[in-house]
Amino acid sequence: MAKNTGTITIKKYANRRLYNTGTSTYVTLDDLAVMVKKGEDFVVLDAKSGDDITHSVLTQIIFEQESKTGNTLLPVSFLRQLISIYGDQLQMVVPSYLEHSMSALTEQQEQVREQITKSFGDNPVARNIQLPIQLVEEQVRRNTEMFQKAMQMFSPFALAHSGKPSDEAAKKSDTSKDIDDLKSQLKQLQDKINSIDS
Repeated sequence: MAKNTGTITIKKYANRRLYNTGTSTYVTLDDLAVMVKKGEDFVVLDAKSGDDITHSVLTQIIFEQESKTGNTLLPVSFLRQLISIYGDQLQMVVPSYLEHSMSALTEQQEQVREQITKSFGDNPVARNIQLPIQLVEEQVRRNTEMFQKAMQMFSPFALAHSGKPSDEAAKKSDTSKDIDDLKSQLKQLQDKINSIDS
């Protein structure tokens, strides 16, 4: 598929076929997933009514990705929490919070990738050593804690279950500190690799 500039219009027909007006070809949900990964902006319109159905199509892509073996990103506990928020007062703040959290996660992911590239480069020993998965798990754990704390802040009963407000403020995660910790751990790992190599 050729990459277009600007927003690409995808039309969905009654027979569920999707038509990319930018390339004049029929596409699948997998094709749309690839477009998202490439950063291509598109809008999906119902061919008959002209309604914007981008949200439901993107949700369908997530459903299909989650159904594929080994591609599960959304834990059951997260899905349960998300479902419980529908119809709640929190519903209006969750979209912006999730959007901000995903942006922060993407930014951290890029910084970790850059740090790994700087630290290991083309070192032949490093290529044979698997990076510790604990680094990634620790970052995911911290992001999950941040999400849970944010949810508690919006809950009317949060203070009753979580102690004093000052305690919560003292426990808030500091993203820049987390990144510094990751950099430090990567440096220590690089030093170990260098000592093995020499």
